Amino acid sequence: MTSPLKFLFETIDQAHSEDEMRSQIVPQIGEYFVAKRCAIFFFDQLPNLNKNLQKILKIGLSVEHNPVVRYLVERHAPVHEALVMSPKAWTIICPRPDHWHVMAGPIINRGQLVGVVGCTREKSMPAFDTQNLADLSAICLHLSVWVTTVRSCSNSKELSQHQPIGGSRLTPREMQIAQLVALGRTNAEIGNELWITENSVKQALKRMFRKLEVSSRAEMVAQLFAVRQYS
Repeated sequence: MTSPLKFLFETIDQAHSEDEMRSQIVPQIGEYFVAKRCAIFFFDQLPNLNKNLQKILKIGLSVEHNPVVRYLVERHAPVHEALVMSPKAWTIICPRPDHWHVMAGPIINRGQLVGVVGCTREKSMPAFDTQNLADLSAICLHLSVWVTTVRSCSNSKELSQHQPIGGSRLTPREMQIAQLVALGRTNAEIGNELWITENSVKQALKRMFRKLEVSSRAEMVAQLFAVRQYS
């Protein structure tokens, strides 16, 4: 039986876009942590939000104003408010009753903090604890790998040359697997590198074969990366 945390990982891996990922994964993260509110923010997308929300986030995500955000920026690690200040100090910084307890985790792309996962609870709810931080750390790792892959695929000229051949039918995680197959990695090695089980790799390859209408790893690699021979 698939655990709730593993199901979250699989949902992240199967998303095709940042909007799709956010709409699917945010409710699941909120449910997993029994949060009152949950959200994912990408810093480069904040200008597209309405002015009132921009103003709120500009203060809420300020390193000078918010020690929780400062912790994220300096350490690139999940944090809850009790790690960085007293409850009294937190209520002065954030008096909202639905943000009595907060927990946030980093989304990293090539060593840079590009986004934040945030969860909040009301005063009547239990505070976030170290196990919550550990689980959020695992979720943020998968989100960071996913974001790096998606943004690399959209920005890389080389990868864009491969996509018309068949890569556009694959998810970002499936393209990761295909690239590792092309490097000669075994299923076990791919699983270790991507933090998934060997069986998950096998099942992914079966789906990829069906999508690309191929019957072997060699045929898949030839179809996806044929353009590289002529570039």
